[in-house]
Amino acid sequence: MNKKLRFLLSKFRLQRLRSRFLIAMIIISLPPLFILGYFSFNIAKNTLMETNAQTYENHLETSSEVADLLFRSIINMNRSIVVNNEVREVLSNSNAAQSSGSKSADSTESTSEWTSNKLQKAINNNQFDTKFVNSICVFNLEFKTFCTGRSDDAGVYEKPDKIKLIQQTDWYQNALQDQGKVVFLGYDILDHSKNSFSTVKLFRDASSPSGQTIGLLVVNISTDIFTNIFNENSNAGGFMALDNSSESSKIVFNNGLTDKSVLKEGDNQSLIQQLQQNGYLISQYQNQTTDWTFIHLIKVNELLKQSNQIRTLTTLIAVSMGIIALMYAIFISGSITRPLLQIKKMMVDWTMGAREFDETFEQDEVGTIGETFKRVVSENKQLNERLVHSELKEREAELRALQAQIKPHFLYNTLDSIYWMATLQKNHDVAQMAISLSESFKLSLNKGKDTISVFKELKHIEHYMTIQNIRYHNRFQYVQEVEPALMGMEIMKLLLQPLVENAIYHGLEPKVGEGTIRLTGKRDEGFLVFTVEDDGVGIADLTVTEQGYGLKNVRERLTLYYGTTSSLTISSVVNQGTQLQIRFQLFGEMRDADA
Repeated sequence: MNKKLRFLLSKFRLQRLRSRFLIAMIIISLPPLFILGYFSFNIAKNTLMETNAQTYENHLETSSEVADLLFRSIINMNRSIVVNNEVREVLSNSNAAQSSGSKSADSTESTSEWTSNKLQKAINNNQFDTKFVNSICVFNLEFKTFCTGRSDDAGVYEKPDKIKLIQQTDWYQNALQDQGKVVFLGYDILDHSKNSFSTVKLFRDASSPSGQTIGLLVVNISTDIFTNIFNENSNAGGFMALDNSSESSKIVFNNGLTDKSVLKEGDNQSLIQQLQQNGYLISQYQNQTTDWTFIHLIKVNELLKQSNQIRTLTTLIAVSMGIIALMYAIFISGSITRPLLQIKKMMVDWTMGAREFDETFEQDEVGTIGETFKRVVSENKQLNERLVHSELKEREAELRALQAQIKPHFLYNTLDSIYWMATLQKNHDVAQMAISLSESFKLSLNKGKDTISVFKELKHIEHYMTIQNIRYHNRFQYVQEVEPALMGMEIMKLLLQPLVENAIYHGLEPKVGEGTIRLTGKRDEGFLVFTVEDDGVGIADLTVTEQGYGLKNVRERLTLYYGTTSSLTISSVVNQGTQLQIRFQLFGEMRDADA
């Protein structure tokens, strides 16, 4: 039993003494602080959210009472216009004229103006507050429109089939069903404006026993009316008004939700649930006059800024205690573990390549181990140096043997002999090829230097083109357009020749007939830009250029020598040609082009 217990404890036992001290201090100090902070934060959060919800429910109730007063004033204005005898007379005459078809255009325009004046007069006589009324429109049975505050048309319904369109709308059917009651709609029925909403009321014939409909009254009201309803000066959230008279609720007013796209269509309860899911705290109240739902909403994380301070303070205290515990554990364990950590560090540094150590140890058992390790490392270093020296000597001997096999003078003399033999035999092509190859080889070696003047690099290309034209019976035309000022500048050798070679082997050689290579060079805002173009077969898939050795080698050398600001770009059109451009930052000294 004891063996099993010890085995289980060994599985969870920390190996480092310093870690044991640290864990002990953290277990003693941090959990109580975190538990206290957790409960304090949640109590403060719940209290704050409940208080806020209750406060804004009371505020919404007061706002709803203010809204009732304003909406009843609008209802009274509707009723005053509907019972106005002069307006009703104009509607009756307009309906009769529409039925007989005897109304002229001039008479219709005069009637429209006269009706608008009567509407304004009816409002003025009753001294209604029209500050938030955008427009008032009266429709006869044929939906001929008479308006004040806007043009005499039916807005979005002013089309050839206007009558059918209006009769099929939900708001018109609701007005018919309510039998003369003022219907509040959460949107502008004529223009679908986001800044206004409408009320609709029927004109009914008082002389008719059945109360026959003779027209329709539409009042468009600005949503600015809600600034008087929701009289809130603080920046704590915002308000919304929802019209839930239909299956899909409509937002009548909103100054609290910045992005309405987060809401999907749905009924009143669905919209409220979506707001809560998006992190809003909701308070709501239903208005008696319109049955609209007034909502106050505020982001929970904005509301909880103050309570978050408690959580932040608790976290800071816990972190401070943790730091104190860590320092105490380091102090206590340091005297025990410091010599062992020094030896561990020496071993890690040794594996990373260090061979010199300045650490000192006490005259004890651990110190003896440390000094022994330092001595072993020193001896190992000496052995490695001897081994490396021996290998270098061996490599140097191999290199000398290889260099002895190929002597530049031997190659030059051989090519010179070929040249004179070809000249004596009057084989001018072979002679020219030998001399061009000799010059090309000299320029490639460049006396062991990594850089070469632009002039000499271009000479190298000319010799190369001479050899290729001899091989291919003068199929290739070479055009060189390089600014004279560039000729003396030093560039990395063998930078341009591989581009010309690539143009021949991949562009012009597969082409039937002759071809042209054009090399241009210029300065461009502190950069040197060289372009090699050919009119060859082109490249269908540019990714194959990454697989070849030539261009890949040029790109790597360009980046290593001139840095990441340099570039090599390739563009190609099949059966039209290929363009290669290198671009690198200008540096180095000018050299004499004739040197």
